[in-house]
Amino acid sequence: MLAPPAAGRPLPVAPPPASRDTREADAVLTPDEKRESAALMRVNHAGEVAAQALYHAQAMFARDPEVREFMLYAAREETDHLAWCETRLKELGSRPSLLNPLWYAGSFGIGALAALLGDRASLGFVAETERQVEGHLKGHLDLLPEGDQRSRAIVEAMRHDEVGHGEKALSAGGARLPGPVRELMRRTARVMTHTAYRI
Repeated sequence: MLAPPAAGRPLPVAPPPASRDTREADAVLTPDEKRESAALMRVNHAGEVAAQALYHAQAMFARDPEVREFMLYAAREETDHLAWCETRLKELGSRPSLLNPLWYAGSFGIGALAALLGDRASLGFVAETERQVEGHLKGHLDLLPEGDQRSRAIVEAMRHDEVGHGEKALSAGGARLPGPVRELMRRTARVMTHTAYRI
């Protein structure tokens, strides 16, 4: 959490002809578009901070070694996302959420609780989390300025990974969570995204 994240995979790039020099590509964005992109990428960065905490806590308290290994594998891919979002925020002249320590601490507690309910519940929590995150990222693809192909490439690559995490969690035996739990997760995520957008 304190050390800068290091990606194991290269930063996703936009397809030609948009994948020119970053400064040249960003020059087509208006100041308002840059601010909007930065706010959305700050939300995504905060979400990746939370994902790190969730997966690390779930790995720590997993009962089955295979479930623990899955959580650590997913956390490594989320580290890539974290590094990509941080890089993009710097390119846009912006910063991460000031509340990242709060997102991490709260998410670690939630992840620990999910894991303590058992591996099936913990995997089900992953599947539902990633289902909601995929919808959130699809929404961001609609909201990002059309000219910001660099941010779009990052968000699309993240979305692909999140879908994979959810599918693997289900195939590993994840249980479907009760409706009230899913709704609570949605509301909690909404608070975080609305706050991280501004702070």
